Formats: sequence, C-alpha cells, structure tokens
Amino acid sequence: MTFKELGLIDPILNALADKGYTHPTPIQQQAIPILLKGKDLLGSAQTGTGKTAAFTIPILQQIYNNIGSGKGGRKLKALIITPTRELAIQIDDNLAEYSKYTGIKNTVIFGGVKQASQVSAMRKGVDVLTATPGRLLDLVKQGFISLKDIEYLVLDEADQMLDMGFIHDIKKVLKLVPHKRQSLFFSATMPKAIIDLSKLILGDFEKVSIAPEKPTAERVDQTVYFVSKKSKAKLLKHLIETEKPETALVFSRTKHGANKIVKILDKAGINAAAIHGNKSQAARQKALSAFKDGKTQVLVATDIAARGIDVSELEMVIQYDLPNVPETYVHRIGRTGRAKASGVALSFCAQDERPYLKDIEKLIKQKIHVVAEHPFLIDSPDDPSETEAARPPRNNNRNRSNRSRGNSENKSHRPKKQTAGRPNKRFNSKPKSE
Repeated sequence: MTFKELGLIDPILNALADKGYTHPTPIQQQAIPILLKGKDLLGSAQTGTGKTAAFTIPILQQIYNNIGSGKGGRKLKALIITPTRELAIQIDDNLAEYSKYTGIKNTVIFGGVKQASQVSAMRKGVDVLTATPGRLLDLVKQGFISLKDIEYLVLDEADQMLDMGFIHDIKKVLKLVPHKRQSLFFSATMPKAIIDLSKLILGDFEKVSIAPEKPTAERVDQTVYFVSKKSKAKLLKHLIETEKPETALVFSRTKHGANKIVKILDKAGINAAAIHGNKSQAARQKALSAFKDGKTQVLVATDIAARGIDVSELEMVIQYDLPNVPETYVHRIGRTGRAKASGVALSFCAQDERPYLKDIEKLIKQKIHVVAEHPFLIDSPDDPSETEAARPPRNNNRNRSNRSRGNSENKSHRPKKQTAGRPNKRFNSKPKSE
C-alpha cells in the first residue's frame, strides 16, 4: 500500500515524497483512514513505529480541506499535548515538514524558557499547537491562548503523562475544550489508569493496537554486567573505548549522576553531553542536535529528558543505572531497536539492583545474558575502591605479624594509630590518581 492509496491530498503527498516516504507503516495504514472519517481513536504502539505521522497527517488534511489555503483569520483548531519539551519540539518539526505545502501554521510551547516568543507566535495566528501541559495552562490563564475553538485534541505518550503527575492538568484542559471534537489518545502501554483516562477523553472511538513483528526485547541484543557501583564508571569507559560505538545513549537515574558521568567521560577524552530537567532548553537542544549530527559520541540522559529522542540507527543504549520500573527498561532499550531495526543494549547491575533485574526478566519473559568474567565484576574486585567499599580497610601486614607472634603480644606492642593509618592513606591514594 502507498500513501496515495490512503486518500491523502497532493500537498501532503508532495511533502511526504520530499522526505522519501512512499509506504505507510502498519499504524499509519490503520489509523489514517479512521481519523479521516472523523472518528475518535485509542492507539497503542511502540516508539519508532511512525505514530506521529499517523495522527498529524489526517489532522492536517482535515484542516486544509476546511480552510483551503489557510488565508484569512486563524483560530486554534488542533491541540497536541505531550509530556516533555523534546517530544513537543519533535512533533512540531514533523508538523512543519508535513504541512509545508498546505499553508497551515503550527507552533510549539513548553516551559523552562521565556514565554515572549511563544506568545508572539500565538498572536500571529496558529492552526495547530503542540504543548506541554504546564505552559499551556499558564498561557491560557494569562489570556494568551483560547481553547474554545478546538476541533482536534491529541494526548500523546499518555502513560508518561500519568507517571509524571500530569493527570490533574489534563483534566483541567478537558474542561476548557469543546465537548464536540475529534479526540486521539496514544499510549505505549495500557494499564487500568490509562483505560480510565481514555474514557474521559474519547467518545465513540475505534482502537488500533500495533504489536511489532518482534518485541523490542527480542530485537535488541541485551547484556548485563554485575558490577559494583564504584566500578561502573571504569566499566563504562572501558566499553566505549573497546566497542567504539558511533553513538551511545547512556541512562542515568538522576540529574546529578548524569553530570558526573559526563565529567568522567570528558576526562577520558570521550565526547559526551548530558540532557536533563536542570539544563536550559537551549542547552538541551544543542546537546541533542550535536548527538543527532554525530558530533557528540555519547549522550547521557535521565528517563524524562530522553522522551522525544529520535535518533535513527542509534547503535547502543547503556543503562548505567537499572530502572526500578521494568516497563522503563523496555522503553530505554527501544531507543536502539527502532521499528524493525536491531540494536545493542548493555546494562550495569549493582548488588542492590538485582531485584530490579528479576522484575525486568519477568516482564520481558526472557533471561538477559550475563557477562560472567570481567575485571570489574563484584565477585572479583581488582579496584581498591571496591575492596574498601566492601569492608573497612585493615593493615594486613600488622595482622600477619600478630598471627606469627601468637597471643603473647600485649597492647603495649601494638602500633600506634598513625602507623596503622599509613597503609590506609596509600590505599586510598590510588583511586585519586586514576
């Protein structure tokens, strides 16, 4: 099947041809005809399946058919809500590419930056708005945005919306948009909370669920290293230097951890950058653009910031910290197993993360290959810092001496504290020089 067979108009077909798109993906084949009929839709599909085009293209076509060339006064007709800045920007970029021959205007708003340019764009007239919930409600409250003319409402990455605590914001938005509208609801997973939320948004809807030919966990070559926390940095440097991936996405549990990893890699001469919530939007976009262009080899990200990272042929994903939510693991490794592509996912598992690994293997219904022999394993620590972490430092020379002298040695013969402390000082000096 081709896009032309889906009944798309020439302006959109020409834009798709410019991008080299000729054949729709499975979710596009199923969703586009439903949406062109004006039906509500509940969609479930993994990242990398062409979901964005599946919901933006029919919205653009319906708006174009209603307004022609787009001349004259504009009212905001379509609202797309998404959880993160990166994903919002990505969707807006796609909208601009698909609509470039239609005259339809689109823009994006999100928090973390000054609102002046966003307000200016809205005042010029916009047909399609992509927004994060917080900034959207803020500008509505200030009177810069009206949602009373919305005809198309899209909630994308709904499961992440709930995880990030946006449920109350979403309910506020639902009270501001017209009851009569076309609604689209997309989520990678469908737990009960998502089903309940979909009932608030959708009317008479149809459902599209796309199961990949192979689950992400089967497409991606997965390996786990049992390693102490103190040796994770050394292992990361070793793997990047030996495996030499052109691009590697490293996941950190915390913002501070992401910054620390970048410093370690930079010191080792590995070009790396971090993106997380504490970075300015300009810094995040600069880092992401450099990574996509191949100028940065390693991008270190937290899970929230990683939403919206769409890098074709991403070679490797490294989980520096295992997530405590098993579904997050699948989302992470899916960054390298896009669509039908395969990929490599490496995970570091410290002793206290072993329960997380069990939950992950239970979810994906398979055992992850464990590297049994490696110089940085917990079971064979060769790093002094690991030995120090495992037990309090002790003076082995003194202990051997004590054993040879037997029980006849009394307290007066024991070395003073500063004598016992000298080996400890030398013991601790090695990691500082590395």
